[in-house]
Amino acid sequence: MMKIFSWVTKDTNIDFMKSAKLTYILSSTLMLLSIICIIFKGFNFGIDFSGGILMEIKAPTVINADEMRKTLSNLDIDDLNLQTIGEDGTEMVIRAQAKELDEKAQMAVINEIKNTLGSDYEYRRIDLVGPQVGSELKIDGIIASVVAILAITIYIWFRFEWQFALGAIIGLVHDIVITLGMLSLLGMDFSLTTVAAILTLAGYSVNDTVVTYDRIRENLRKFKKMGQRDLLNKSINDILSRTFLTGLTTLFAALALLIWGGDTLASFAFTIFFGVIIGTYSSIYVSTTFLSLFDLRASQEDTNINPFGNA
Repeated sequence: MMKIFSWVTKDTNIDFMKSAKLTYILSSTLMLLSIICIIFKGFNFGIDFSGGILMEIKAPTVINADEMRKTLSNLDIDDLNLQTIGEDGTEMVIRAQAKELDEKAQMAVINEIKNTLGSDYEYRRIDLVGPQVGSELKIDGIIASVVAILAITIYIWFRFEWQFALGAIIGLVHDIVITLGMLSLLGMDFSLTTVAAILTLAGYSVNDTVVTYDRIRENLRKFKKMGQRDLLNKSINDILSRTFLTGLTTLFAALALLIWGGDTLASFAFTIFFGVIIGTYSSIYVSTTFLSLFDLRASQEDTNINPFGNA
């Protein structure tokens, strides 16, 4: 581990642009597969969006899922899903939906489950969301995400020249689509906390890209005779230690939540963990390598392209 820190904190001279074409193909393939997965597999919406009952219970002994399902199948439940959590097999999450969708029927199902299981069980968490509320939360979550991403996009567009802005937007879309595709593929619980994680990822991705872009613009003014390919490589290498250490610190925090945060935070922690990895990758191999397609020095000289570019 110390060797890794020693390597990344010293001056590096890696030719990132050499792998640009390969990473374009990789990123395009991952995005296409993610979109296909989202369309055909969809998301495993939690009760925040789908409505229903969620109960997290702990038993005095190991829970047999088949026996538990058989015990609860006689109740007035239309949809029952059981998931064992924890390491000792004594904890379980029960997701259920009453045959009648009104709140009164849902509360009755909760009471029936508690009466059937008895007092030996510890009820650590009980959540109830009506289907109408779940539908409204789904719409509100989509609106909040779209508004936040649009706000970030507008900021970047006015902060940088249009080539930089377009590269950052492409990187942002790349990160969100691939992360959503992974959540769909793994069937992880998609709830309001997942939406919060997606928005956190968007902010992290853009921040990482903006730091790199600031160094590129600084080097454009400082090294007027340096070739653009070399300048882009130098800019990435200049801030590589910062990128690596920031990402690693965030990964450790997300990993701790993923391991010890329990079922409630699993989706949030995984989204942050995976998002940091894909966001760090895209800030170098998507947003920055994309700039190699343009003549950045010409855009620096032509300030009429975007009067806000040098703000």
